[in-house]
Amino acid sequence: MSKEMKELQKGWHSVMETVHSNPHVVAFMNSRVGQYLDDHPFVALSMLVFIAASAIPVAFFLVFVVATTVIACIGVIVMEGFVISLGGLTLLCVLGGLGMLSLAVSGVLSVCYMSLTTLLSYWPTPDSLSKKEIANGSRFLPSNPPALDQDDANKKTE
Repeated sequence: MSKEMKELQKGWHSVMETVHSNPHVVAFMNSRVGQYLDDHPFVALSMLVFIAASAIPVAFFLVFVVATTVIACIGVIVMEGFVISLGGLTLLCVLGGLGMLSLAVSGVLSVCYMSLTTLLSYWPTPDSLSKKEIANGSRFLPSNPPALDQDDANKKTE
């Protein structure tokens, strides 16, 4: 045997001593499963190969789970922000439209009020009619235009 091989064997032996002196390994080897695997080396080797081979796919799966969880959380935050922004913009548009509608309705109502009050101010009332017009039965529509001044009316009748 070459010198390098002896050094490698010596290093491997020290590693094995460290592993076998570990209290967890000693407890496992004293258990029923440890003794079964010690009695059946092919099963132990098969389990070792399976665990070693499945470590990479399991690691990839765990990375995938963590990545999708992080992306989902970020996506939910971004989506929630987008939905809230869209809802706020919609609310702003609706409130702006309601404001313009209320201005238009109040403008129309103001014009109607002003028109009606102006028209009603020209409509004769019983208080503004003379006793002669009331006696003639023309309570709302006088036959002669109302006189502006009583003196002028007296001069016309003479």
